[in-house]
Amino acid sequence: MKRRDFITKTGVGVAAGVVGAATLSAPAIADGHKEINIVSTWPRDFPGLGLSAQRLAARITELSNGKLKCNYFAAGEKVGAFDVFDEVASGNSQAYIAADYYWKGKHPGFAYFTSVPFGMTTVEWNAWIKFGGGQELWDEMSGEFGLKALPCGGTGTQAGGWFNKEINSSEDLKGLKMRIPGLGGTVMSKLGASPVSLPGGQIYENLVSGSIDATEWVGPYNDYFMKFYEAAKYYYTGGMHEPGSCIAFGFNAGFWGKLTSYEKALITAASMEEHAAQYEETCAKNGEYLAKLINEHGTKVRSFNDDVWDSFGEAAAEVFEETRNHSALAKKIDGAYQSFLKECGGMMAKFEISYVNQRNRVLDFS
Repeated sequence: MKRRDFITKTGVGVAAGVVGAATLSAPAIADGHKEINIVSTWPRDFPGLGLSAQRLAARITELSNGKLKCNYFAAGEKVGAFDVFDEVASGNSQAYIAADYYWKGKHPGFAYFTSVPFGMTTVEWNAWIKFGGGQELWDEMSGEFGLKALPCGGTGTQAGGWFNKEINSSEDLKGLKMRIPGLGGTVMSKLGASPVSLPGGQIYENLVSGSIDATEWVGPYNDYFMKFYEAAKYYYTGGMHEPGSCIAFGFNAGFWGKLTSYEKALITAASMEEHAAQYEETCAKNGEYLAKLINEHGTKVRSFNDDVWDSFGEAAAEVFEETRNHSALAKKIDGAYQSFLKECGGMMAKFEISYVNQRNRVLDFS
């Protein structure tokens, strides 16, 4: 697949302020079916994220025997990538597929429903959402903006990013222009970097032109097709910024409320199916594509050292304090999130992580 086949122009910028409840623009209802216009932040046929979103839209139509007909619009086809929130909150379209941390400018609480620095892995986040009260908090957060959200994808622990120089200390981050959204971008700003928010379709051209010095995206499978290796040769392993990123299927609350119980159940089931599938596909392909990056393109894989990690940790502590001070809801979400992370993460460390570390040592997976 050629890069230009899937990298398309997308809009930038998220309007500030709360989007008030608006009269829902009702989807077409004819011949006993309902049409659902889904807008996305991903370019069409985008490996990984984009193909997953298209697969979900097609699956809902299939499972409903066409009674719920999903019309999928990639970034730029109906609205710009970062305009999908307002498009759906206003009722102009019925749903979006995106990473909810893109909306942290509207409320920092949205970040917790994608990923936050030093936060939960995908498995831990799934447990919180399904069985730890996370979905109820997500409903409360989204409800303030006239939305209803479901999980519909997961990318696992994301790469630390692509850099045009090695990062040996926090000093190396100062003055660095890096594409990195969410609270991870705020952490980077604390260390002197300049975070830039760009939709996926615009990253490559900005990296090649030198408008940015570094970028994070997802991981080897998704990143391979972006060809970042043409402009940045240092690729860092697991980063602090997105330990378990999850994708949101956000609905206009008015539209969601008018669906039947069966229709809601069908959409939820399809979303959960794709939520698992995207994560599993990423796990299955990351190893293969990491090898391709190294062997075919000479990518130099690095890991942040302990001093850099400590700097990340100190900056993250400041970011979380500021987030909690934003509002009562932000404090409530952070408190619940951190409490579950401590309990679940502590258990994971004693069992799964201790096992994986020893397995990798014995089998020499270094």
